[in-house]
Amino acid sequence: MIELYYWTTPNGHKITIFLEETGLPYSVKPINISKGEQFDPAFLAISPNNRIPAIVDHEPPDGGTPLAMFESGAILLYLAGKTGRFYPNDLRGRCDVAQWLFWQMGNLGPMAGQAHHFRLYAPEQLPYAIDRYTRECGRLYRVLDRRLADREFVAGEYSIADMASYPWIRPERQGQDLNDFPNLARWHAAIKSRPAVERAYAIVERINKAPSITDEQSRKILFGQDKNTVR
Repeated sequence: MIELYYWTTPNGHKITIFLEETGLPYSVKPINISKGEQFDPAFLAISPNNRIPAIVDHEPPDGGTPLAMFESGAILLYLAGKTGRFYPNDLRGRCDVAQWLFWQMGNLGPMAGQAHHFRLYAPEQLPYAIDRYTRECGRLYRVLDRRLADREFVAGEYSIADMASYPWIRPERQGQDLNDFPNLARWHAAIKSRPAVERAYAIVERINKAPSITDEQSRKILFGQDKNTVR
């Protein structure tokens, strides 16, 4: 059994997609990041960066004691290795998947996250910041669109690279129009229609049906962190 420490964010969705695709048994441990549950000492022992997702695998492949992991990309690599699914066996295939997984972790996720913040959550509208991150999201959409021009999925076959990027394509939040990116739009629709993806997103209805960040306390918890909040 895998314990998944989760909240209804793009990074959380990556792991539920993988687990639903593979049928690995897991239980969801909600961590409400708007209420500060990510600072609980028991959670910090698993995820010292006070971020979701994190997992504890009670049946690791080496047969040892339960294995805890944080960082969504690292978790995807671990689970792919554990199951032998959605990560190629050959060197070049693995390199292809790994580089696009790291592209998401280092580019699409952080830049989209900044777009979300300045477009939706910042206490004041800052035109420079909104324009900066909206444009960068558009650039990254184009990179992915061109990549998908001659292949069905990011690295050829459906893989953890697709699972990592899909939840971060949120055009309505990032000031983008998928009609401008036909290959990306086709890919996005194909993944959205997968039964495992539908099941993964159905978890949102059970845990956090109407996600929003509206009250001042939630804003302070999520956006007011600094060196003094590291415990």
